[in-house]
Amino acid sequence: MRISLVLAMLAGASSASAQRVIVASPTGRSVQQSVALARPGDTVVVSAGVYAEPTIEIDRPLVLVGRGNAVLDGANATHILRITASDVTVRDLTLRNVQLSHVDDRAAIHVGEAQRCRLENNTIANAFFGIYLARTSGCVVRGNVLTGRSARSEGDAGNGIHLWTAQDVEISDNRITGHRDGIYLEFANRVRALRNVSERNLRYGLHFMFSDDCAYEGNTFHANQAGVAVMYTKRVIMTDNRFEGNWGAAAYGLLLKEIYDSQITGNLFARNSTALLADGATRLQARDNQFTDNGWAVKLISSTEDAQFTGNVFAGNSFDVATNGRRSNNVLRGNYWDAYEGYDLDRDGIGDVPHRPVRLFSLLVERSEPTMIMLRSPLIALLDRAERLLPSLTPETVMDSAPLMRRPR
Repeated sequence: MRISLVLAMLAGASSASAQRVIVASPTGRSVQQSVALARPGDTVVVSAGVYAEPTIEIDRPLVLVGRGNAVLDGANATHILRITASDVTVRDLTLRNVQLSHVDDRAAIHVGEAQRCRLENNTIANAFFGIYLARTSGCVVRGNVLTGRSARSEGDAGNGIHLWTAQDVEISDNRITGHRDGIYLEFANRVRALRNVSERNLRYGLHFMFSDDCAYEGNTFHANQAGVAVMYTKRVIMTDNRFEGNWGAAAYGLLLKEIYDSQITGNLFARNSTALLADGATRLQARDNQFTDNGWAVKLISSTEDAQFTGNVFAGNSFDVATNGRRSNNVLRGNYWDAYEGYDLDRDGIGDVPHRPVRLFSLLVERSEPTMIMLRSPLIALLDRAERLLPSLTPETVMDSAPLMRRPR
C-alpha cells in the first residue's frame, strides 16, 4: 500500500512538473521563441506590450494567453497566428493588422487540420479574415470582438469568422462588424451559433452553404447589407434571433435558398426591406415569429413547397405576404394579421372568415416597382377593398383559414 501511495505521489509530481509556464515579453523572449520552448500542455503567457511578429506558428498543444494589454501586430503581412495542432487555446489577446490578399485567405488566427481548439475573449482589429477554421472539428470560438478593415467593397474584405469543412463547432457571444460576412460557413456540419451580434457587415451577417444540422439561436443581425443567407442546406434550426434594420434595394432579413426540413421559431423580423425570402424552402416550419414594420414580411417564391406558417404575428408591414405563383401547397393557419378585417361571432378567438394576405397592389409592384409611390394613396386603399370583396387576381390558395383575432403575447 505504501509503495502504491509513493508511486502515485511521484506520478502526480511528474505530471505537475510537466505543466510549465513560459513568459514572453517585449524586452525578452519573443512569442515565437516561447512557443518553440513549450512542451505539449504548457502555458505561454504573453506579457503586456506590442509584438511585431507576423506568422507565429503553433504546432503543439498549449495555452497561449495574454496578460494586460498584450498586442500581436501582424504588420500587414500574412497570418498572425497559424495553428496546426489540436488542443490549442488562445485567449485574452489583441491581434491587429492583417493585409488583404486576393490570392491568399490571410487571417489573424488561422486553424487548419486540428481538433478541439478554443479561441476565447480575443480582440481582432483591421484584419482581412478574423478567425479562419479549415478542416477542423470540436472547436469553440467564444467571446471575441472582431472589427474588419475599412474596406469599401466586398472584394476587399474577408469574413469575420470563417469555417470551411468543419464539424461540431460552437460560435458564441462574439461581436463582429465591418467584414464581408460576419460569420461564414461552408461544408460545416453540426455548428451552433449562439448569442452573437453581427452588424454593419458589407454583405451578410451570417452566410452558410452546404452545412447540414446546424442551429443558430439568440443572435442579432443588424444593419448588414443583407441579414442572413441559408443556402443548399438541410435540417437547420433558427430560434430566438433578431433580424433588424437590414434595409436596401436588395436587402432582406433572412434568405432561404434550396433548404429542406428546417425550422424558424420565435424570431423577430423588424424594419427589413424583405424580412423573409423563401426560394425553394421545402417543408419549412415557421412558428411564433414576429414580422413587424418591414417592407415585405414574407416572400414565398413558387418553388417553396409544403411550408407551414403558424402562430406568427404580422403587424405594420407594407406587404405581409407576396408570391409569384397562383397556386401553392403551403399552409398559413392560426396567425395574427393586423390587416385582418373579419369577425368572430362565436368568440373563440379565431376569425370566422379566412384572411387573404396577398394584396393585389403587391402584384402590381412586382411587375412595376415605380408604382410603389402610390402605396398610401386612396386609390390603392380602394383597390385593396375591392379585391377583398371579389378576389380574382390574388392567389386563392394563399390564405389563413383560421386567423387569430388577438395578438399572441
